[in-house]
Amino acid sequence: MSARRAPAAGPARGLALAQLVNSTGDGAYYVCSALYFSQVVGLSAAEIGLGLTVAWGVGAVAGVPIGHLADRHGPRRTAIGLALATAVSVTAFLAVRSFLPFVLAACAYATAQCGLAAARQSLLAGLVDRDGRTAVLARLQSALNAGLALGAALGGVALHVGTAGAYLAALALDAAAFVGCALLLARLPEPARAGRSAPERGTGPSVLRDRPYALVALLNMIMLLRMPLISLAIPLWIAGRTAAPGWTVSALLVLNTGAVMLFQVRAASVVRDLPSAVRTVRSGGALMLSSCAAFACTALDAPLWALFAVLLLAAGLQVWGEMRQSAGAWQISFELAPAGRQGQYQGLFGAGVPVARMLGPLVLTALILSWGVPGWLLLGVLFLAAGLGMGPAVRWAERSRPTAPGHVPDGLVRPSGPPSTGR
Repeated sequence: MSARRAPAAGPARGLALAQLVNSTGDGAYYVCSALYFSQVVGLSAAEIGLGLTVAWGVGAVAGVPIGHLADRHGPRRTAIGLALATAVSVTAFLAVRSFLPFVLAACAYATAQCGLAAARQSLLAGLVDRDGRTAVLARLQSALNAGLALGAALGGVALHVGTAGAYLAALALDAAAFVGCALLLARLPEPARAGRSAPERGTGPSVLRDRPYALVALLNMIMLLRMPLISLAIPLWIAGRTAAPGWTVSALLVLNTGAVMLFQVRAASVVRDLPSAVRTVRSGGALMLSSCAAFACTALDAPLWALFAVLLLAAGLQVWGEMRQSAGAWQISFELAPAGRQGQYQGLFGAGVPVARMLGPLVLTALILSWGVPGWLLLGVLFLAAGLGMGPAVRWAERSRPTAPGHVPDGLVRPSGPPSTGR
């Protein structure tokens, strides 16, 4: 990362380094895991798909209670434990050779990953000034994409070698990366647990009874259906419905990853409060509609140069909308979470990621590959509707927030050195 995109020294930089290390391992895992499970473990494509669907469903459910544990016992120690648990679950993949152990290891992996995401968000809320969180998250997103790109290159070496040992090495790298992530998180301070909100009433995490926040999380979940677009739906669309060459898929993936690395900080610089976050999410929905319409146009007969130009335009609109939506969603998720309960609230908000991984492939392939152009347009309208609905949902959630005198927005002591607020 450049100096402009690197966080200032302190907790923000520690979080970014941890993100960079574990996403490097993830990049190698994502590139090699499917072939490892099929060629080395011996699973069929249907078994891999079913196992991962079950695993991400379990992970989505586990995020809230694990986030609740982070609120009660401290996000730093919870995040360290979950990073190590992820390393153990990846290590378990090295030993599985049948379907049931694969499903059990995948469930452990998804649970640890979803819980780790919630705990890290809660840790960030405790270590970073509220005015700087969206900026820091943008830098973490840049670090994530840089790590994924590096890890994918290392995984590509394993794919080129093509042996069981090479695939095992790629997964071992991912396990080692999560151990490194845990060590980096251990160097960060545990946020002070001062100024916590009033004790929760009723049973279970309070976020499960917060209907306005649940609606906000649902709208964000709908917009996260964009996640399988670049990795699954668009490659299948290009291969099956257009005359574009196969290398176009790689070019669009490089465009997406590179754009997030270079411009996510700038895209988030306009987000400073809830109104600006809502506007940014709304514009993200409009950009996604425009992108879907552009992709639909690639089904028409056109010269190859024109087809390639439209694909670049569509992918550019898609990643621009992605960056806008992400920046606004980060601000919204933190601002609407009550004091001292960031873990469980981030667990619910972050459930959109495993749900998108679980249901996204089914929804997108049904819409785009089965319906074609109308499916693209319907998907775009769905993105736009979710973006437009975020404003009323956020206002409803704002009206339900605590307004007691002396209420501390996040209930945590700020670090001595404020992070950079540029993004």
